[in-house]
Amino acid sequence: MDRIHPEGHRWVIGFGLATIIFFLLGWGWLWKLTLILGIFCGSFFRDPERFAPLKEGSIVSPADGRVLSVTEVDGPELAGIKESIKVSIFMSIFNVHVNRSPAAGRVLDIHYKAGKFFSANLDKAAEENERNLVVIEDDYQRRIAFIQIAGLIARRIVCFVEPDDRLEKGERFGLIRFGSRVDLYLPTDTEIDVSVGQHVKAGETIIGYLPNVD
Repeated sequence: MDRIHPEGHRWVIGFGLATIIFFLLGWGWLWKLTLILGIFCGSFFRDPERFAPLKEGSIVSPADGRVLSVTEVDGPELAGIKESIKVSIFMSIFNVHVNRSPAAGRVLDIHYKAGKFFSANLDKAAEENERNLVVIEDDYQRRIAFIQIAGLIARRIVCFVEPDDRLEKGERFGLIRFGSRVDLYLPTDTEIDVSVGQHVKAGETIIGYLPNVD
């Protein structure tokens, strides 16, 4: 059985206590409702163990979900990236919502921006929704950026890391509550190994490969 991430403990415990109280009071429809909500939160905040592939140069998915798009774009200005390949991953409320680092590296910068809450699968969500940009640099000074984007239901982005922290490939770095999206920005010479519509798992599914550095 998957463990529940600490961010979800108060939700599961709260609905659990409410279920017991409403059951003892004989409030049938209320205890059934809180029981269902408690089970949902337990599922939403599940945090399974993941094992990142050891293949050299591999980049893993930062999120569970479905690949929305793979496009060549200008990188985020705040990340100091000019051109990049962007891979967008949509996370439904039924996916695991713990986010993991796509590669090993040092956290260079983090930029949080408040915003709106359009559905995360819309293009304008990347520019107008609440979001959090994380920039890392690998051991070969290659920059990789990923943006946590809040969605229609998601109302809180959680980031566990700070600048100068070291992240290993597949290590947990954050979480978004209740439906969201993650955009991953990779160097243009990355060999992409996923396609639009494909379902991916954070920390395990290989998104692509960076070229070997001699």
